[in-house]
Amino acid sequence: MPQATGIFKQVALKREVTFGVAPGASAAQLLRRVTSKIDLKKDTYQSNEIRPDFQTADFRHGVRRVKGTLAGELSPKTYSDPFAAMLKRDFTAGASTAAASVTIAGTGPTYTVTRAAGSFLTDGFKIGDVIRLSVGTLNAANINKNLWITALTATVATVMVLNATSLVAEGPITGTTITVFGKKSYIPTTGHTDVSFSLEHWYSDIAQSELFTGVKFDKADVQLPPTGMATCNFEVMGQGMTPAQARYFTSPTAVTTTGVVAAVNGLLLVNGVAQTVVTGLNFSLDPKFSGDPVVGANVVPNLFAGPVGVTGQFTAYFTDNTLRDLFISEAEIAIMVVLTTDNTAAADFVSFVMPRIKLSDAAKDDGTGGTVQTFPFQALININGGTGTSTEQTTLSVQDSAA
Repeated sequence: MPQATGIFKQVALKREVTFGVAPGASAAQLLRRVTSKIDLKKDTYQSNEIRPDFQTADFRHGVRRVKGTLAGELSPKTYSDPFAAMLKRDFTAGASTAAASVTIAGTGPTYTVTRAAGSFLTDGFKIGDVIRLSVGTLNAANINKNLWITALTATVATVMVLNATSLVAEGPITGTTITVFGKKSYIPTTGHTDVSFSLEHWYSDIAQSELFTGVKFDKADVQLPPTGMATCNFEVMGQGMTPAQARYFTSPTAVTTTGVVAAVNGLLLVNGVAQTVVTGLNFSLDPKFSGDPVVGANVVPNLFAGPVGVTGQFTAYFTDNTLRDLFISEAEIAIMVVLTTDNTAAADFVSFVMPRIKLSDAAKDDGTGGTVQTFPFQALININGGTGTSTEQTTLSVQDSAA
């Protein structure tokens, strides 16, 4: 008798039109994973009768639920659907401007891109955006490189080159196109989406399918260690499961082919300053879904959205008072991190921007090695951001080059 083997298991995902109702069987997306431990769970009830025979006479199954985790290594596009669902906004194209006259100046690690007319702010560019310059008669060293905006005014974008190469000072160069590359999502102030999915585990070696419906991603933990791959672990909850001996999602789209990002390939800014002493960063995105059983049904009728919370922590060597005093003064600061798949000029990337956070501690360890401080933080809505400003009016923004 054949036995299921994990390497033969495939995980496919597709957005539902109606909560708890499986969508059409075509056009699902196969997912890369480290693990997908998702199962049907049931409440159980045991009789509490006191009987003369001293025994328990009944035990029943109650409300059905789907629970589990999906763990993966962070890569562009791969998990854009879960992230968009938890942020409650689909990924969309970022800002762009064409036929601009620009001047590039600086000697690194930061450079300025100055436009002769128009406004970066009016066009919708934001601090934390990764942009690319193209078209026009730009020097080859300035074309199609990932440039990370670290400061922004109406006419001047201060940028860092993500692969640590140099830009060439020149300009004004007319006819230049400036584009926020890939797509962005963030927690919006209005127009929130409420998305559910159907997710299938297909055990091809034993021809068994488990189709989970009404699936929502209840939490994401993103971990960026100083060495090793960046990871993202999702907590999953859902309404029900249908077993079958035939695959439900026919001919799903192949898994993504983008590289995995790592913390060593990227940049981290805390309070606008590039960090070289941070030893780790992790954060959680928590949409706080909830749902309660109802009389006459063995499933929860819906999973209701709650406020989207973002918390995390970073660790850093204790070198001076700068980071510690941000906690002492209850300063409101920003954390931005961008991670690339390799060191080429136009590498795929994922970026996370939290424009307004507060540190809640600055504890230090004690040992014979370097002293490390731990800084837990709470991310907050950036109430001063939005249209016509240099930052998003959000708690968390995500940019994905391949979304």
